[in-house]
Amino acid sequence: MNNKISNGMNNFKKNLRKIILIASTFLLPIVSLAQVIGDAPIDDSSTGGVQIINPISSTSIIELIRKVLEGVIKIGMPVVVLAIIYCGFLFVQAQGKPAEIEKARRSLLYTLVGAAILIGSWAIAQLIADTVKAL
Repeated sequence: MNNKISNGMNNFKKNLRKIILIASTFLLPIVSLAQVIGDAPIDDSSTGGVQIINPISSTSIIELIRKVLEGVIKIGMPVVVLAIIYCGFLFVQAQGKPAEIEKARRSLLYTLVGAAILIGSWAIAQLIADTVKAL
């Protein structure tokens, strides 16, 4: 019984560390990016005192989705290029072995499907945004 309690406490400690790490990852930037409005003291709750600035500067959900997709595409496209280069190395490394060539083909197929999804998400978002604007 004591062994189970000991294991439970160890798991709790490990999970607590993860929770604290995740919470600090999201909360510290919010606190550090808060800015004082004018000459208001930081602890003045009647005037608001502290303001959190939106780093994305979008005022509508359409702009937010557009900016997020632009960021994903800016990160995703170089990853796709690197994955295609890696697939080329897989083909070279296969040296005519049918199993290895099949693995390289499958990797290339998944890479191209991922690239199509990445580009297609932008097209679908544009289509939805244009439809919403038309309404």
